[in-house]
Amino acid sequence: MNDIFEQVRQTIAQVQQEQPNNTQELEAYRIQYLGSKSTIKSLMEGMREVPNERKKEFGQLVNSLKQQAEEKYQTLKAAFDAQAEAASAVQLDLTRTPEPASLGARHPVSITMNRIIRIFEKIGFVVADGPEVEHDWYNFTAMNTPEDHPARDMQDTFYVVDAPGLLLRTHTSNVQARVMTSRKPPIRIIAPGRVFRNETISARSHAQFHQIEGLYIDEGVSFADMKQTLYFFAQEMFGATKIRLRPSFFPFTEPSAEMDVWLGTETEETRRLTKGTGWLEILGCGMVDPQVLENCGIDSTQYSGFAFGMGIERQALRLFNIPDIRFLFENDVRFLSQFSQVIA
Repeated sequence: MNDIFEQVRQTIAQVQQEQPNNTQELEAYRIQYLGSKSTIKSLMEGMREVPNERKKEFGQLVNSLKQQAEEKYQTLKAAFDAQAEAASAVQLDLTRTPEPASLGARHPVSITMNRIIRIFEKIGFVVADGPEVEHDWYNFTAMNTPEDHPARDMQDTFYVVDAPGLLLRTHTSNVQARVMTSRKPPIRIIAPGRVFRNETISARSHAQFHQIEGLYIDEGVSFADMKQTLYFFAQEMFGATKIRLRPSFFPFTEPSAEMDVWLGTETEETRRLTKGTGWLEILGCGMVDPQVLENCGIDSTQYSGFAFGMGIERQALRLFNIPDIRFLFENDVRFLSQFSQVIA
């Protein structure tokens, strides 16, 4: 009986005498006294041999041993860690020339978007924003897109399965709807942002892309106002001297048009971009359908307006002569570094 008490006392003396000189010796100390198969653990297993009246005394003795072993380990570990930190600080050469920092760059899409925004800000348009996960009403119904329209098909639009009525917006027209239902005219906004369509990814199309739309509503707004606004944009963005509007159809505008800018056929690049015609299609536009105004609580007998929209990636491809839209989404530093000197 006294043997096991004596073993504990001898172990306490050993712990007090132990003096590891480095981290390797400290780890050996930890394994010997505090590990899963340590001396202290084997002594604690001897509790069953101790009479009940002396178990408390034995337990206190073993706990004292364990506490001393742990305190010594923590103290030495802190000391060795401090020594290692000090040694590494001494090795640091503060006179060494720093490594050259790589120059970051704005993404081509951001450069193009900012350029478009600045152009329209010159004539009084302000930026508006809205959610990318949108309710069906703002994305389709408010914009005069009926339930049987092909755009509502699952093959064209990403729907949220567990939340009926929610979808990933297919255009930033949802921002127009939200602004028209929350503000009174006059309204003059541009709505840039990311949109999603269930399309096959290729060199010219992607399932996600960026779009910018514009909306102007006030008393007496005419088709001529839209034409002159877009002509100003074409001059600022492309240096174009001529534009043309071709009849088209959109559910939310009437009449509607596609707008082309004249780039000419003097160079090989312009012939390639325009397929030899000299005209480059850049956006869709039209007068806001009166039903859209009524859907959003605006009196269509008092107010009128126009809207337009374009894909930003397509403009970026043309501005920077990028051959494949997928480059814009690959996050390849080799590609993005080419735009480090471009003023955004």
